[in-house]
Amino acid sequence: MNLLRIFKHLLTPDWLARRAFPAAALKRIEAVIGQSEAAHRGEIRFALEGALPLLPLMKGATARTRAVQVFSDLRVWDTEENTGVLLYLQLIDRDFEILADRGINARVRPSEWEAICQRMEVAFREGHFEDGVVAGLSEITALLTQHFPARAQNPDELPDTPVLL
Repeated sequence: MNLLRIFKHLLTPDWLARRAFPAAALKRIEAVIGQSEAAHRGEIRFALEGALPLLPLMKGATARTRAVQVFSDLRVWDTEENTGVLLYLQLIDRDFEILADRGINARVRPSEWEAICQRMEVAFREGHFEDGVVAGLSEITALLTQHFPARAQNPDELPDTPVLL
């Protein structure tokens, strides 16, 4: 149990953690997700979390374990072709994860997701949060367009709106 991490999460107000993503940035990300999904059959969700809840903190939850929980809670797995993708950003720990459903993981190597994460994290370290997410979405769009191009019937199965946890 990392007491410093726990205190950091408990004492940092969410508004302070989320200041990197004002309402205009979230609207832009929502628009980019909508445009992206018009080009492929994937479904993208972006989740942003400031402080973690106390119980996961006490259990030593990582961004990865929290992202798996959020993937389930947001039902990203609930698409016809199993083509959901979650972009999860944990702001206090400054950690980022991309999780994809099994339909996508059958075609996209984990190293490709990791490379996208690393490039986004470079942008985040430079303070370019919105641009980092948009650039990552562009790369994800290219992957999904390659492996799951849009069809005539291309339903929007999940909301495009970013989720603030």
